[in-house]
Amino acid sequence: MTGAPMSTEVFTARGDHGPRPPLAARERIGAVTGYLLLVYRRTLRGTIISTFVSPLFFLLAMGIGLGSLIDERTGGLGGVPYLQFVVPAIVAMQTMWLAMFEATYPVMDYIKWSKLYDSMLATPLRVRDILVGHIGSIAGRLVVATAVFMLVASLFGGFATWGALWCLPIAVLTGLAFTVPIFGFTATQDNEDGFTILFRLIATPLMLFSGTFFPIDQLPAWMQPLAWVTPLWHGVESSRMVALGTVDPPWLALHLGVLLAFVLVAWVLCERALTRRLVK
Repeated sequence: MTGAPMSTEVFTARGDHGPRPPLAARERIGAVTGYLLLVYRRTLRGTIISTFVSPLFFLLAMGIGLGSLIDERTGGLGGVPYLQFVVPAIVAMQTMWLAMFEATYPVMDYIKWSKLYDSMLATPLRVRDILVGHIGSIAGRLVVATAVFMLVASLFGGFATWGALWCLPIAVLTGLAFTVPIFGFTATQDNEDGFTILFRLIATPLMLFSGTFFPIDQLPAWMQPLAWVTPLWHGVESSRMVALGTVDPPWLALHLGVLLAFVLVAWVLCERALTRRLVK
């Protein structure tokens, strides 16, 4: 009685002819991320307005235009020039808008219109590889867009301390707190009709009532708890803390913990939704 025959197959290097070893997870994810970042580089010119110019308009209109009037009449907010009050919040807000766009129309395109995800799944790639790779590429876009905006805002005097550098990772985390749940939402949609509701009835009110342009304690008492449960408010408060040098460690930990919880909980739901949509 003999044991099972041993395989004599010899794997070759990736670039050589012959049998190759299975792709490692990092290679599969890297393939997705690399492709999508290449697409981003090729289409960067067409996204300049939504990525860079729109936040700059908010900076000029609200931070400098309205800010000069507020500073002249009240001396700023809480002794802080209005520009330095609002810029860290705009940093978080612009990642929300960019993340929401990237997790809606492009994802719907890859699921339904161009069916790129189906093509990917015809290769050794898995649903999780696609999800990690795509969200990783969105995170890369958030880093670039946020860094450029922060550089421009600093030239206008929008930051009070070097602690503002921490606004970059906080803004990216804020963006991911929107990216992952909306990615999952898109995976459940048959068409883009739901995106109009998403942007008009959720994104715009969040921008106005999450402490971006004024403290939420100026809202009616019944509205303030609504702001507390939104990712944007936690991102705005965290960014403002580090930018102004007024960090309260327990509160900062709470804000970041809530943002991380949004990402982790939504990730589980998002992966399930995308698997149900793509795996027949």
